[in-house]
Amino acid sequence: MATKTTAKVHFDYDRTSLTDEMLLQLYKAMLTPRLIEEKMLILLRQGKISKWFAGIGQEAISVGVTTAMRPEEYILPMHRNLGVFTTREIPLYRLFAQWQGKASGFTKGRDRSFHFGTQEYNIVGMISHLGPQLGVADGIALAHKLRNEKAVTAVFTGEGGTSEGDFHEALNVASVWQLPVLFCIENNGYGLSTPTSEQYNCENLADRALGYGMESHIIDGNNILEVYTTVQKLAEDIRKNPRPVLLEFKTFRMRGHEEASGTKYVPKELMETWAKKDPIENYKQYLLELEVLTEAIHDEMASQIKEEITKNLDIAYSEEAIIPNLETELTDVYAPFTYSEIKAGTATEELRLIDAISLGLKQSMERNDDTVIMGQDIAEYGGVFKITDGFVEAFGKERVRNTPICESAIVEAAMGLAINGKKAIMEMQFADFATSGFNPIVNYLAKSHYRWSQAADVVVRMPCGAGVGAGPYHSQTNEAWFTHTPGLKVVYPAFPYDAKGLLATAIEDPNPVLFFEHKALYRSIRQDVPTEYYTLPIGKAVTLKEGNDVTIVTYGAGVHWALETLEEITVSADLIDLRTLQPLDTETIFTSIKKTGKVLLLTEDSGFGSVMSDISAMISEDCFEFLDAPIRRVTSLDTPVPFAGQLEEQYLSRKRLEDSLKELIAY
Repeated sequence: MATKTTAKVHFDYDRTSLTDEMLLQLYKAMLTPRLIEEKMLILLRQGKISKWFAGIGQEAISVGVTTAMRPEEYILPMHRNLGVFTTREIPLYRLFAQWQGKASGFTKGRDRSFHFGTQEYNIVGMISHLGPQLGVADGIALAHKLRNEKAVTAVFTGEGGTSEGDFHEALNVASVWQLPVLFCIENNGYGLSTPTSEQYNCENLADRALGYGMESHIIDGNNILEVYTTVQKLAEDIRKNPRPVLLEFKTFRMRGHEEASGTKYVPKELMETWAKKDPIENYKQYLLELEVLTEAIHDEMASQIKEEITKNLDIAYSEEAIIPNLETELTDVYAPFTYSEIKAGTATEELRLIDAISLGLKQSMERNDDTVIMGQDIAEYGGVFKITDGFVEAFGKERVRNTPICESAIVEAAMGLAINGKKAIMEMQFADFATSGFNPIVNYLAKSHYRWSQAADVVVRMPCGAGVGAGPYHSQTNEAWFTHTPGLKVVYPAFPYDAKGLLATAIEDPNPVLFFEHKALYRSIRQDVPTEYYTLPIGKAVTLKEGNDVTIVTYGAGVHWALETLEEITVSADLIDLRTLQPLDTETIFTSIKKTGKVLLLTEDSGFGSVMSDISAMISEDCFEFLDAPIRRVTSLDTPVPFAGQLEEQYLSRKRLEDSLKELIAY
């Protein structure tokens, strides 16, 4: 006979057709993260872990959603979703090792708590910036849809995260493309210490779905049966009829944002009210009344879980601390990539830079059916520069996708495509607009492989540069923003031949590549280019001219300015076209300088903080004793790029190149 109880149950539970076994499975699934968290709070006080974000009181959401999903479907949790990880049955010792910074965790000690993913369990963890994971879910779901797989992707955020632009961009993209995503908002009352009344001014966050033409539901996040049955029913329907759905789970955060912040800012009465709605205690009383659970069964279940916790903690404790290995740290910044040379054929055609890029893109898409290109106006319109003109007819609208004007969400979707086995190419309509997608580029794409060995197989094409009278917002050459960020590769060709071969390699490379294309060169530079597919190595400069008096190092439009200047004045110079800025071919640079003794560094960028500033420092460190003159940088003015022709001419470094070169030779 079951133990009777007179405790009040604060929810109207509806078991529908769930078996007793299923009811108990849900109970154990909630009890497991609760007992782990209670243990973690003890370890935190003992100084055995560094930080903890408690999800106590919110277990029903993580467990209910995860149980309703299929194991092969992706879930993108946050730092209060321990129940996602435990319900997916990740070995506890690996979780404990992760929190202790041990090697058997998921990030080799490089990140903490839940900032990790694992393809083995189809979980993609968050980054601290919160919003980007929403767009990543779009990309994962898009890959499923492109393969006609009947799969749902679930992504979590808090009510605070719904104020970020990424939330709105991700919902808009998902709705426009009808992607099978469950957007799960855990509305737990506070963003750190800021109450919901100071975060948004609508009654329910679910109401925001209306503006995106999206279905939404409000769910009691502390009622495990309501969470599980509602999400299960929705998931089954979404698999048949793909579409995004916004779910607002009403719950409460019973502890601080993280333990150090406490809860003094929360009114006592509010804490007491929600304490009565504890999802585990209420569900326990319900099961006791149903006589599905007894105190004896509960005690045995809790004892087994605690035993597992202790056993796995011992395994994690016994593991040696990570011994730093410099080579490993540097190597793991990028995903492994073995360059495979495909030599150019003998058949050639005179092509402009823009034509070579277009042909290179087309041939890469022909070679790999998993390649998807996304960008504003790239489909029927062919892109603002017409590089993708005719691509829709060749590859269809599924693979050549017009996007809303939301650079951040599309970079994130590209990352999601990569996670789910696709190759993503994004056209940033102008390189200047990368600011709107900057966060996911430098914090998600760049750090993904280093953090949890997930390659960010993404190419972002960056039309850039001045000289076309486009003014401050369409003329920047902003490569230095990205060469500064470990994990990104930056390619910047000056000729059609290089552009086609380097683009092919960039698309083959599993790492994130920023591919800069100078707009002023698009239609002004012609060259005989092999018509068939070929590759060129990333990270290898080329010496265009050889001489003994000076080394000129440049890239992009600067290459053509240098060639013109060397035609006008008699100088015996090594002219090096870098072609790739990250990784950088320092060997070619240093070898030349050791021969000539003088170096001029030419860039279209402004001087302070430019790529050439770093190259200058490297030369000083490695070649100082070989220099016969000070290093000379020739850069554009430290102003925004002006519109009027005479102002733009004054701005550009081209105007100062000849005089600077003469002064350096005469030194």
